[in-house]
Amino acid sequence: MNRIDFEEVRIDLAKAQQRSPEFREINPMRQVPAIVDGRFKLFESHAIFWYLTCSFPGVLDHWYPADVSDRARIEAILYWHHSNLRRGLASLVFNSVLAPIFGLPLNMKAAKEAEKILDSSLSKIESIWLKGNSKFLLGNFQPSIADLSLVCEIMQLELLDKKDWERVLNPRKKILQWI
Repeated sequence: MNRIDFEEVRIDLAKAQQRSPEFREINPMRQVPAIVDGRFKLFESHAIFWYLTCSFPGVLDHWYPADVSDRARIEAILYWHHSNLRRGLASLVFNSVLAPIFGLPLNMKAAKEAEKILDSSLSKIESIWLKGNSKFLLGNFQPSIADLSLVCEIMQLELLDKKDWERVLNPRKKILQWI
C-alpha cells in the first residue's frame, strides 16, 4: 500500500519456528512479528510500524503524522492498547480456545474475567476514540498505525466460535463499522 518493497517470510508457530536459532538472531524474544531491513533487525509491532512510517520516503502522512501532537495521540492509543485491549482479548482467546494447543486445559472462569476487561476496552474505544462520524480512531477520516494495531488485535476474536464472537462484537456497532 505504501510501496515499500518487502519479502514476506512466514513463521509456522505450530512448528515452533520462532524458537529456532536463526529466528532468535532476529528476535531474542522468539515472537512474531519481526523484520530485517538490511542489517537492522527489529521486533514488536508498534516499533515496526513506527520504523516503517518514518524510514521510507513516500509513506503517507496519515499513518503517522508529522505533527507532534497528532503523533502523541496515536502513541497514547498504542500504549493503552498493550495494557488494556490486549490484556483482555489475549486472555479471552487463550483461555477459551488456544490453551489446549499449549498442553493446558481451557479455563472458562479466566475467560469470563478476561471478557469483562475486553468489554471495558471496547467501550472505551467506542466512547473515546470512535466518537462522532469519523471512520477511524481519533476522529480521523484516514487510518493511522493505531487503527492497524487495534484492528489486528480485535481480529483475533475470529478464533472464537461464531456465537461467542457475536456475543462480544454484535453489540459494538461502532467497532464493527470501523473494522
